[in-house]
Amino acid sequence: MTSLTPTAAIAVAGVGLAAVSLVVAVIAVVKMNRLRRDYLLLAPRDDERSIVEVVARKTEEVRALRSEVDSLRVLLDRTRTELGDAIRHVSVVRYDAFADLGGRLSFSAALLDDGGDGMVLTSIQGRSETRQYLKGVRGGKSDTMLSPEELQAIEFAMGRRGR
Repeated sequence: MTSLTPTAAIAVAGVGLAAVSLVVAVIAVVKMNRLRRDYLLLAPRDDERSIVEVVARKTEEVRALRSEVDSLRVLLDRTRTELGDAIRHVSVVRYDAFADLGGRLSFSAALLDDGGDGMVLTSIQGRSETRQYLKGVRGGKSDTMLSPEELQAIEFAMGRRGR
């Protein structure tokens, strides 16, 4: 085996160090090219906005939309509550109040909210006169005695019987 002179050993170490330095430099150049490519993707071109600006604006728009949806949800809940008290269930039953009078001119109309509260309006048509009756309804029932036609109108309005 031959031994290296100190000068040769320094030269071999220098070549090894240069090779390691070259590898590190190549890795640095590759990483720099990747960073440059990523920057170009994010950087604005001409009059366009950068992708970062676009994403920031869209994020703000989504926040605003979420806030608006929350407001609409509150409004919808309030509307549903108010609508429950509105007269939404209506039914009319027509009939002949008297056997000698045809044409089903008499009627009973039920006008109720979601809780079955409201009224029944009845109009009885006779040959020489007409009479109207208005009866209050609570929970689908009345304190006043109801005719079969009035009961039927309430049942129809509440959806308990087919029409």
